[in-house]
Amino acid sequence: MLIKNAIVFDPDKVFRNREINILGEKFVESSFMNLGFSSDSDKKHEKRQIDATGLYAIPGLIDIHFHGCMGDDFCDAKDETIKNIAKYEARSGITSICPATMTISKDELREVMRKAAAYKSEEGAKLVGINMEGPFISEAKKGAQSSKYILKCNAKLFDELNELSGNIIKLVDIAPENEGAMEFIKEVKDRVIVSIAHTTADYDTASKAFEEGASHVTHLYNAMPPFTHRAPGVIGAAVDNNTVCVELICDGIHIHPAVVRATFKMFGNERVILISDSMRACGLEDGEYTLGGQKVYVTGRKAVLEDGTIAGSVTNLFECMKRAVQDMHIRLEDAIAAATINPAKQIGIFDKVGSIEDGKYADLVLMDKSLNIKAVYVHGKEIYSKL
Repeated sequence: MLIKNAIVFDPDKVFRNREINILGEKFVESSFMNLGFSSDSDKKHEKRQIDATGLYAIPGLIDIHFHGCMGDDFCDAKDETIKNIAKYEARSGITSICPATMTISKDELREVMRKAAAYKSEEGAKLVGINMEGPFISEAKKGAQSSKYILKCNAKLFDELNELSGNIIKLVDIAPENEGAMEFIKEVKDRVIVSIAHTTADYDTASKAFEEGASHVTHLYNAMPPFTHRAPGVIGAAVDNNTVCVELICDGIHIHPAVVRATFKMFGNERVILISDSMRACGLEDGEYTLGGQKVYVTGRKAVLEDGTIAGSVTNLFECMKRAVQDMHIRLEDAIAAATINPAKQIGIFDKVGSIEDGKYADLVLMDKSLNIKAVYVHGKEIYSKL
C-alpha cells in the first residue's frame, strides 16, 4: 500500500511531506515498484494507493495507563473484555495498549493475568503489556483504589503474577514510603519498570527510590503530595532525575492547562508521557458505573466516587492528545511524541512501534488539520476510514 502526499511525523519529531510504503504488516522504505515483487497478491497491494493530501500521518498512539472503555474494564477478566477494549481503542487511534490493573484481591489479579496471557491480538489494538497499578500503594493516597486489598510490596507475588501474564507486565506501581519498598525496587528493577504512585513520599524518599532504580511516575500530580517551594515531593524529585518519565492526564479535568504547560517546560518533550487513565464509562453516556468494585458517577467529562474523589477519566488518549494541543496549547509535535515515541521507548517496544520507520509495524493514524481521525491502520490493516 502506498500513501501519497501525507504530512508525516518522522522519528526526529519533525513533519515532512513524503510517501509512506506499507508491505504486509510493516512499513518499508522503498515503493512496491522498486521491490521487484511479482505475485498476484503483491500486485494487488502495489496498486492500492491512498491520496493523503492535506492530512497528517502519525504513528498509532500507545496508552500505557488506562482501565477500560465502552462498559468493559481490564479487571473484569472476561473472555471478551480485552477484545472489546482493543476494538474501541483502535478506532480511536490507539493502536497499542498496556491496560492497568487495580487494587483488587490476589485471586482476581491472578485471573486478570491469566486472561491477558491467553488473549490473542486478532482485531483492534495490540496488547503490548500490563501496567500493574495496585496493590502496593499508600492507604492515605489510594484515590479510587480500594483500601481493602492494599498490600506491602512483595516481589514473590509480583513474579507470580508476571509469570501468569506471560511475562508482559511492563510497569509496577508502588508507594516508596511503605515498608519493604526500597528492597522491592532493587529486587525487580531489572525485569520491570518501577513507578511511584498513590504515595505520600517526600522529596528525599522519592529521590532514594529513583536512586534504587525506580524510573517512572504514575499520573503526575494526582494521588501524591503537591509541589511546593519548601516541600517539592515526588514531583521535584522527578524533575531532578533525568532518567525518570512522568505520566500526564490531559482530559481537562485532572490537571489545569497551565500546569500541563509547566510540566512540558520542566520535563522537556522526551520525558512526558500522555495517558488517558480511562475507565469503563469512556465512550458511553453519563450514568453510574464501577471501578475496582466501587461505584463511580459520570457527568460530562468527570467521573467521581461517592465522596467526590476523581475516579479515572472518561476521555480516550487520542482526545487527551487533541485537548493538549487545542485547549492547553502544547506544540503538536510534542503532544504526538508524548503519546507515541515516549511511551514506546519507556516500556521497551520502540523497536517495533511508536514511529513511522522501515521495518516497524505499520500502525498509523491519518488526521486532518483539526486533528479529526480520518483513518487508522494496525499492522497494515485498515481498522477505520472516512477517506
